[in-house]
Amino acid sequence: MEDFELHIPTKIIFGKNKVQEIGKHAKKYGKKLLMIYGMRSIKKYGIYDQVIKSLKKEDLEIIEYPGAKSNPVLAHVYKGISIARKEDVDFILAVGGGSAIDTAKAIAAGVLYNGDVWDFYKGTAEIEKALPVLTVLTIPATGSEMNGGTVITNTKTKEKRF
Repeated sequence: MEDFELHIPTKIIFGKNKVQEIGKHAKKYGKKLLMIYGMRSIKKYGIYDQVIKSLKKEDLEIIEYPGAKSNPVLAHVYKGISIARKEDVDFILAVGGGSAIDTAKAIAAGVLYNGDVWDFYKGTAEIEKALPVLTVLTIPATGSEMNGGTVITNTKTKEKRF
């Protein structure tokens, strides 16, 4: 085994009704956020309403970006980067599972990078800075909420990379 050090500054807030506190925690990162979520389940189960209410209670400006796919795609990341730059957001909030979180992480890194975010996946560039990413996890399946990795599919080249 090779020697290594691991530093993962992840804060987990777990418990009943904790979703309703997201605004209180989010306001520490700025006033304007890009909220990424999937297709419809967070609305179906009432999570969307809880999150929006909590964010608005703290007077946060929310730029919504729905449509995160179950296998995140590069085109959606590119569009998210464009929106985040145009809107000059302070941080990213992913609401959902691993796909929303992976999309959020890719956007957060891409917003502050002068090149093509796909460079990170090709291994030709390293992430030096990124916007903060917060999550409201709805399904703990991939572990994406606990690591710095992200998996994105480039549909043009038919590559799925980490």
